[in-house]
Amino acid sequence: MTNLEQYEPGPASGAQVRKDGEKWTLILVRELRHSPEKVWRALTDPAHLREWAPFDVDGSLDNVGAPVKLTWAGTSNVIETRVTRADAPKALEYGDIRWELEALGGGTRLTLWSNIDRRFVAWGAAGWHISFDVLDRFLSGNPIGRIAGAEAMKFEGWQRLRAEYARQFGIEKPNRRPRVAQES
Repeated sequence: MTNLEQYEPGPASGAQVRKDGEKWTLILVRELRHSPEKVWRALTDPAHLREWAPFDVDGSLDNVGAPVKLTWAGTSNVIETRVTRADAPKALEYGDIRWELEALGGGTRLTLWSNIDRRFVAWGAAGWHISFDVLDRFLSGNPIGRIAGAEAMKFEGWQRLRAEYARQFGIEKPNRRPRVAQES
Protein backbone atom coordinates (compact mmCIF):
# COMPACT_ATOMS: atom_id res chain seq x y z
CA MET A 1 0.00 0.00 0.00
CA THR A 2 1.39 3.45 -0.93
CA ASN A 3 1.24 6.55 1.26
CA LEU A 4 -1.43 7.96 -1.06
CA GLU A 5 -3.63 4.89 -0.56
CA GLN A 6 -3.38 5.44 3.20
CA TYR A 7 -4.13 9.17 2.99
CA GLU A 8 -7.49 10.40 4.22
CA PRO A 9 -7.96 14.14 4.77
CA GLY A 10 -9.18 15.28 8.16
CA PRO A 11 -12.42 17.18 8.65
CA ALA A 12 -12.97 20.57 7.03
CA SER A 13 -11.37 23.15 9.30
CA GLY A 14 -9.18 26.23 9.34
CA ALA A 15 -11.06 27.99 6.56
CA GLN A 16 -13.27 31.03 6.32
CA VAL A 17 -14.70 33.26 3.63
CA ARG A 18 -14.77 37.05 3.53
CA LYS A 19 -17.42 38.53 1.31
CA ASP A 20 -17.31 41.99 -0.23
CA GLY A 21 -20.24 42.09 -2.61
CA GLU A 22 -19.45 39.70 -5.44
CA LYS A 23 -15.78 39.50 -4.40
CA TRP A 24 -15.11 36.52 -2.14
CA THR A 25 -11.81 35.71 -0.48
CA LEU A 26 -11.07 32.23 0.78
CA ILE A 27 -8.79 32.23 3.82
CA LEU A 28 -7.14 29.02 4.99
CA VAL A 29 -4.85 28.64 7.99
CA ARG A 30 -2.68 25.64 8.73
CA GLU A 31 -0.08 25.07 11.42
CA LEU A 32 2.91 23.16 10.06
CA ARG A 33 5.73 21.51 12.00
CA HIS A 34 8.35 23.06 9.74
CA SER A 35 10.35 26.31 9.97
CA PRO A 36 9.20 29.39 8.05
CA GLU A 37 12.38 29.13 5.93
CA LYS A 38 11.54 25.57 4.88
CA VAL A 39 7.90 26.48 4.15
CA TRP A 40 9.05 29.58 2.22
CA ARG A 41 11.15 27.43 -0.09
CA ALA A 42 8.17 25.14 -0.73
CA LEU A 43 6.07 28.21 -1.64
CA THR A 44 8.60 29.75 -4.01
CA ASP A 45 10.74 27.03 -5.60
CA PRO A 46 9.18 25.61 -8.81
CA ALA A 47 10.48 22.09 -8.10
CA HIS A 48 8.92 22.13 -4.64
CA LEU A 49 5.63 23.57 -5.91
CA ARG A 50 5.34 20.68 -8.40
CA GLU A 51 5.23 18.30 -5.43
CA TRP A 52 2.17 19.78 -3.72
CA ALA A 53 0.64 22.93 -5.27
CA PRO A 54 -2.37 22.91 -7.63
CA PHE A 55 -0.30 24.73 -10.26
CA ASP A 56 3.15 24.77 -11.84
CA VAL A 57 5.20 27.93 -12.25
CA ASP A 58 7.80 28.79 -14.85
CA GLY A 59 10.21 30.45 -12.42
CA SER A 60 10.96 31.24 -8.81
CA LEU A 61 8.35 33.19 -6.88
CA ASP A 62 10.80 34.88 -4.50
CA ASN A 63 11.63 37.98 -6.59
CA VAL A 64 9.37 41.06 -6.57
CA GLY A 65 8.47 42.12 -10.08
CA ALA A 66 9.30 38.76 -11.60
CA PRO A 67 6.84 37.77 -14.33
CA VAL A 68 5.30 34.38 -13.58
CA LYS A 69 3.16 31.95 -15.52
CA LEU A 70 0.99 29.71 -13.39
CA THR A 71 -0.38 26.61 -15.12
CA TRP A 72 -3.16 24.94 -13.17
CA ALA A 73 -2.66 21.18 -12.76
CA GLY A 74 -4.22 19.00 -15.42
CA THR A 75 -5.20 21.95 -17.62
CA SER A 76 -3.86 24.24 -20.28
CA ASN A 77 -5.13 27.22 -18.24
CA VAL A 78 -2.18 29.61 -17.86
CA ILE A 79 -2.34 32.78 -15.79
CA GLU A 80 0.33 35.38 -16.39
CA THR A 81 1.06 37.56 -13.37
CA ARG A 82 3.88 39.19 -11.40
CA VAL A 83 5.22 38.66 -7.90
CA THR A 84 4.09 41.79 -6.04
CA ARG A 85 5.52 40.92 -2.63
CA ALA A 86 8.31 38.57 -1.56
CA ASP A 87 9.33 39.28 2.01
CA ALA A 88 11.14 36.04 2.92
CA PRO A 89 10.15 34.15 4.98
CA LYS A 90 7.07 36.16 6.00
CA ALA A 91 4.85 37.22 3.09
CA LEU A 92 4.38 36.37 -0.57
CA GLU A 93 1.88 37.78 -3.09
CA TYR A 94 1.21 37.15 -6.75
CA GLY A 95 -1.98 37.36 -8.78
CA ASP A 96 -5.00 36.76 -6.53
CA ILE A 97 -2.95 34.79 -3.97
CA ARG A 98 -1.38 36.03 -0.76
CA TRP A 99 0.59 33.92 1.74
CA GLU A 100 1.66 34.84 5.25
CA LEU A 101 4.08 32.78 7.33
CA GLU A 102 4.32 33.27 11.07
CA ALA A 103 6.90 31.51 13.23
CA LEU A 104 5.07 29.39 15.78
CA GLY A 105 7.25 27.50 18.24
CA GLY A 106 9.43 25.33 16.02
CA GLY A 107 6.92 25.51 13.17
CA THR A 108 4.92 27.88 11.01
CA ARG A 109 1.37 29.19 10.92
CA LEU A 110 0.69 29.39 7.17
CA THR A 111 -2.21 31.57 6.00
CA LEU A 112 -3.48 31.68 2.43
CA TRP A 113 -5.80 34.35 1.01
CA SER A 114 -7.19 33.53 -2.41
CA ASN A 115 -9.82 35.51 -4.32
CA ILE A 116 -12.28 33.03 -5.75
CA ASP A 117 -15.57 32.94 -7.60
CA ARG A 118 -18.25 32.55 -4.92
CA ARG A 119 -19.77 29.61 -6.79
CA PHE A 120 -16.59 27.57 -6.32
CA VAL A 121 -15.40 28.62 -2.88
CA ALA A 122 -16.13 25.18 -1.34
CA TRP A 123 -14.29 23.53 -4.25
CA GLY A 124 -11.28 25.76 -3.65
CA ALA A 125 -11.33 25.17 0.10
CA ALA A 126 -11.36 21.39 -0.43
CA GLY A 127 -8.56 21.57 -2.98
CA TRP A 128 -6.32 23.79 -0.87
CA HIS A 129 -7.04 21.66 2.23
CA ILE A 130 -5.68 18.62 0.40
CA SER A 131 -2.77 20.62 -1.04
CA PHE A 132 -1.81 21.71 2.50
CA ASP A 133 -1.88 18.06 3.62
CA VAL A 134 0.33 17.09 0.68
CA LEU A 135 2.66 20.02 1.48
CA ASP A 136 3.01 18.93 5.11
CA ARG A 137 3.85 15.37 4.11
CA PHE A 138 6.30 16.57 1.45
CA LEU A 139 8.13 18.76 3.97
CA SER A 140 8.19 15.86 6.46
CA GLY A 141 9.99 13.66 3.91
CA ASN A 142 6.94 11.42 3.51
CA PRO A 143 5.56 12.62 0.13
CA ILE A 144 2.31 11.27 -1.27
CA GLY A 145 2.39 13.19 -4.55
CA ARG A 146 0.30 16.10 -5.73
CA ILE A 147 -3.48 15.69 -5.68
CA ALA A 148 -4.90 18.55 -7.75
CA GLY A 149 -7.26 19.51 -10.54
CA ALA A 150 -9.56 16.89 -12.01
CA GLU A 151 -7.57 14.17 -10.22
CA ALA A 152 -8.49 15.73 -6.86
CA MET A 153 -12.17 15.93 -7.80
CA LYS A 154 -12.23 12.16 -8.34
CA PHE A 155 -10.75 11.65 -4.88
CA GLU A 156 -13.39 10.61 -2.33
CA GLY A 157 -11.81 12.76 0.39
CA TRP A 158 -12.16 15.84 -1.81
CA GLN A 159 -15.85 15.14 -2.37
CA ARG A 160 -16.45 14.92 1.39
CA LEU A 161 -14.45 18.07 2.10
CA ARG A 162 -16.27 20.04 -0.59
CA ALA A 163 -19.62 19.16 0.99
CA GLU A 164 -18.36 19.97 4.51
CA TYR A 165 -16.99 23.36 3.44
CA ALA A 166 -20.20 24.16 1.54
CA ARG A 167 -22.16 23.52 4.75
CA GLN A 168 -19.70 25.58 6.84
CA PHE A 169 -19.88 28.50 4.42
CA GLY A 170 -23.69 28.23 4.04
CA ILE A 171 -23.56 27.87 0.27
CA GLU A 172 -25.00 25.51 -2.27
CA LYS A 173 -22.71 23.26 -4.26
CA PRO A 174 -22.54 24.24 -7.94
CA ASN A 175 -24.06 21.78 -10.40
CA ARG A 176 -21.17 22.00 -12.82
CA ARG A 177 -17.42 21.85 -12.61
CA PRO A 178 -15.35 25.03 -12.90
CA ARG A 179 -14.04 25.75 -16.42
CA VAL A 180 -10.46 24.93 -15.32
CA ALA A 181 -11.52 21.43 -14.23
CA GLN A 182 -13.50 20.86 -17.42
CA GLU A 183 -10.39 21.34 -19.58
CA SER A 184 -8.58 18.30 -18.21
